[in-house]
Amino acid sequence: MDRIEIRKNRSLHGEITVPGDKSISHRAVMFGSLASGRTKITGFLPGADCLSTISCFRKMGIEIEQQGSTVTVHGKGLHGLTCPADTLDTGNSGTTMRLISGILSGQKFTSRLSGDESICRRPMKRIITPLTMMHADIRSEKENGCAPLIIRPGELKSIHYNSPVASAQVKSCVLLAGMYADGITRVTEPVLSRNHTEIMLRYLGASVTSEGTTVSIEPEPALAGRALNVPGDISSAAYFIAAALVTPNSEILIRNVGINPTRDGILEVLKNMGADIRLLNISRDGEPTADLLVKTSSLHGTVVGGEVIPRLIDEIPMIAVLACFAEGTTVIRDAAELRVKESDRIAVMTENLRRMGADIEAAPDGMIIRGGSPLHGADVDSYADHRAAMSLAVAGTVCEGQLRIEGGNCTNISYPGFYRDLYSLSDGSV
Repeated sequence: MDRIEIRKNRSLHGEITVPGDKSISHRAVMFGSLASGRTKITGFLPGADCLSTISCFRKMGIEIEQQGSTVTVHGKGLHGLTCPADTLDTGNSGTTMRLISGILSGQKFTSRLSGDESICRRPMKRIITPLTMMHADIRSEKENGCAPLIIRPGELKSIHYNSPVASAQVKSCVLLAGMYADGITRVTEPVLSRNHTEIMLRYLGASVTSEGTTVSIEPEPALAGRALNVPGDISSAAYFIAAALVTPNSEILIRNVGINPTRDGILEVLKNMGADIRLLNISRDGEPTADLLVKTSSLHGTVVGGEVIPRLIDEIPMIAVLACFAEGTTVIRDAAELRVKESDRIAVMTENLRRMGADIEAAPDGMIIRGGSPLHGADVDSYADHRAAMSLAVAGTVCEGQLRIEGGNCTNISYPGFYRDLYSLSDGSV
């Protein structure tokens, strides 16, 4: 991968619209494929991960037209998928791998799922276990709990699954398999994870109920294609929020950002740190959205842990960077899930920020960051992790000296054009 060189920003002003939400874009293609009729998706994220989802469903006979951020899916109903001629390649996308496994468990054909080197190291036992409890015929080809996965036809039974982790991917996988089961399927989580699956399935016609941390779905829903608008991804917005907070004399407006309560933990934590963030033009039709007005702020350390973690798990690398610029100590805990993302994000962020001069140490389930140590340019390594690369890039725009990110182009996984947008609000560089 290419090395990206980051230069310092002097101040940030203006407006920006970030790409569509990655989690919602995946689901729009998947659920539109299982609906009858046309689903037109606007605001779709044309990143590598979401394009992997499109590729998989095309291989199963679904006609999908894509022009930039507009996608039209010609769905064939719950039982309209056909046997793929070869392996379904999910690329680097854990969402594609885990959610599609639930769908494939209910099909009448055999399928093989694989992906890149990184995805084949990520834990899949967390979905294999509940799907097996539902009588799905799914196994790890190498018998190591990882992809490639082989899924054969099975008669699915409904279950009430008590998930040991708060994971939207696990929950969604079980619910999607539940559409092909013999009764009502339920999932209970320790705390509520993001609920995009529940919202979209209801919108398309499924009978999905939520009570506390338990979600239930009735089998054989008649999903109907509808128009779907994807809001801006709060995970992508986080990088610009952070840049504005720590770049002197800055004020920016980020338009049409999704503020789903199961995803807005980053806003809660940043306000606890003293961030000046205002929500404008709030809309609560379907997926809630708002414009975010962000101004330079004096931040202070905080503790990030407990029930907020599932609501900001993807933003923790960016929080670690912000903590370096905050006064006092920030403790991140209860986030062991970071160890099994696209990289070991605890190790990657600790290693790279330490290279830049940060006072940071890793913990088994998080990080401890003592703010106030000036950061400087250095040679860092993304380890092919898009969120690490973008978080480090923001740090590079406010540190002295030049930051060089090895493998920096992995940002295309979730945010094509990230580096262009990173400087689009800049008043200049020094």
